[in-house]
Amino acid sequence: MTKMIDIDPDESPRARFAYELRRHRLAAELTQKQLARRIGFSTSAVAMVETSKFRPSERFAELCDQVFGLDGVMARLYAEVWPPPPPVPAHFRDWAVEEQRATALRFWAPLLVPGLLQTEDFARQVLSRLPGTSPEQVEERVRGRMQRKAILSRDNPPTVTTLIDEGVLHRPIGGPAVMREQMEHLLEMARRPKVTVQIVPYGAEALSGLSGAFTIAEMRGNPYTVRVESQPWGRTVADRGTIAELIGCFDAIRADAYPQHLSCKMIEEVVKQKWT
Repeated sequence: MTKMIDIDPDESPRARFAYELRRHRLAAELTQKQLARRIGFSTSAVAMVETSKFRPSERFAELCDQVFGLDGVMARLYAEVWPPPPPVPAHFRDWAVEEQRATALRFWAPLLVPGLLQTEDFARQVLSRLPGTSPEQVEERVRGRMQRKAILSRDNPPTVTTLIDEGVLHRPIGGPAVMREQMEHLLEMARRPKVTVQIVPYGAEALSGLSGAFTIAEMRGNPYTVRVESQPWGRTVADRGTIAELIGCFDAIRADAYPQHLSCKMIEEVVKQKWT
């Protein structure tokens, strides 16, 4: 008799792992206690993973593959759900993981071009201005930021929607050459089928967005975590109430934004008039 699996695998990446673990355990006709004994973990650990309340280790996934007779299925799923983050500061690692596995990302950028859309020189200028950062740390963080961008070149990249305040186009980060390259890169990214770039004009009354930048991560249409930028380091939040509020904020800002074709024309004009 087939037992019902009552967790929604599309709710989040962690829920997907939980769903597959329980599905394979039931197919193997094992109780949670029996599986726990075979892999050397506690019954409560297995139960918490199956209810998406606990992040397992990579070894946990590998041992489950052995018990279920799978050819690395759970280990590959683990790597997909919890990929190793690029070299980024400790305070950003949780978000770097979420960024890699999200199927859609929504950015609101009132002050700077979002990190995933930055050029190397623009990123270097931004990161070099952080107090107490050594040249070696700057270069390490630039490499990490560039590695993060690899998700945009995957066979199936995430859908990216970016709202950028008009002031960002005029803020002289690094001088004309750096800004021209950055603006041209934005235009190039906007030509990709899964990337949308929209400019929010000075005259917009998007007051709800003035409190700071944020990013919403989605998995198969379900927003499940956000990155809120604040001093000194920002924070990653999974609270559903906060996520709902920021989705409403994003939608309100986007209502005042130019459509993409007009946004690209604005960027082109700024490049001609200011950064050539």
